[in-house]
Amino acid sequence: MPASKNKYDSKNLREIMEENNTDYVDLRFTDPRGKLQHVTQHIDTIDNIGIEDRVMFDASSISGWKHVNESDMILMPDVSTCTLDPFYAKPTLVVLCDVYDAVTEKPYSRCPRSIAKKAEAYLKSSGIGDDAFFASEVEFFIFDKVRFSTTSTNSFFFLDSKESPSSSGIDYVEGNMGHRPRTKGGYFPVNPIDSAQDLRTEMLTVAKQLGICVEKHHHEAAVAQHELGIKYDTMLRSADNTQQLKYIIHNLCDAYGKTATFMPKPLFDDNGSGMHVHQSIWKAGKPLFAGDVYSGLSETALHYIGGIMKHTPALNAITNPSINSYKRLVPGYEAPVLLAYSARNRSAALRIPYAKSPRAKRVEVRFPDPLANPYLAFAAMMMAGLDGIENKIDPGEPSHSNLYELSAEEQRKIPTVCSSLNEAIRALIADSEFLLKGDVFTKDFLDSYIELLRADWDRYKKIPHPVEFDMYYSG
Repeated sequence: MPASKNKYDSKNLREIMEENNTDYVDLRFTDPRGKLQHVTQHIDTIDNIGIEDRVMFDASSISGWKHVNESDMILMPDVSTCTLDPFYAKPTLVVLCDVYDAVTEKPYSRCPRSIAKKAEAYLKSSGIGDDAFFASEVEFFIFDKVRFSTTSTNSFFFLDSKESPSSSGIDYVEGNMGHRPRTKGGYFPVNPIDSAQDLRTEMLTVAKQLGICVEKHHHEAAVAQHELGIKYDTMLRSADNTQQLKYIIHNLCDAYGKTATFMPKPLFDDNGSGMHVHQSIWKAGKPLFAGDVYSGLSETALHYIGGIMKHTPALNAITNPSINSYKRLVPGYEAPVLLAYSARNRSAALRIPYAKSPRAKRVEVRFPDPLANPYLAFAAMMMAGLDGIENKIDPGEPSHSNLYELSAEEQRKIPTVCSSLNEAIRALIADSEFLLKGDVFTKDFLDSYIELLRADWDRYKKIPHPVEFDMYYSG
């Protein structure tokens, strides 16, 4: 299995900064919505005692965290994650942090990275396995320009990409070369139709420089849509790597004068972006998902699938946490709407990729999207899978047909993912016991998280949408 880079484990933060000849350290953490946050400290503020490498910060401005009257929190650096930032003008060490409560000096129950750590600990304590290995395939869009506004009397968005078919008639100053993918036709012709080959290559090159094991990149099916793939690692490290990858994508696009978004569905009438997540459980150095029950999978793997399928509606609130998420999860755009599992079949919500080696046997969950907080999403899916193993949940028979081509009557017989964020919120409220096992997710965290999602839903349902004027203004 891949070994995470831990060359700094025996050193303290000040030693690492001096070794890398940097006067600044960027302490980064992830908020409940999945956004990286940071504070930059000078070397003079860092104590030369490993366990004391901690920084106080004000958490009152972080959505879903502390109120202003109890806002002091602690950033606890994980020195094994240290890298040099590839974008700052001044050499700066970057370190990912866990958030600790200032009063108890214990991991904060609402810190996503701490939740992922607790999930890994729960796996070990359950006796089912020793390690969970995850890998993400992150899809995203790159645009040349974006404008949007929402006020009481104005609401619009405008996206511009030279790859868009609508750009074919524009007389650009530098000329219009005419090479661009058709709607749903971006998977995957070579350049010049694929206009971002070099940019994606640089993204993976920078990721590799930061210690991430990279695999592939390519243009995706939609106009201006792309995908990067990174190699599997432990669940926590894979979540770390996913956060780093999204940071690289945003900043390299910005450096190229472009803009990237992880919105699952920014374009009408074209495919949306997912974040396919490969996962497996190992024990004593052996893959528990390898067997001879179905497509090289073990009964344990099928029960894991059963757990995820049973809890998918609740998982959707975590793996698909935005209103926009459910504009992707609709029939007709290759989205994994139907809850079925199958070998190699990309129309199923859960897929068993082809693999000869038992070590490569895994489950690919296809309904998550890249707006998901990877720490929360990975931990929640694993908890659902473990619940399936513990309770021997039968996933039913696999599906071998193209689910996209089933009749409406046939599709109605198959359970589906949620159709809206509000439906997912209700599902999470009704089905959260599997997340509370081992105190991995706490009721306090889930209540605060649901409050964040409800705030999004409440804002959305109160604001008129531009399409409503098109449909109803003259009614």
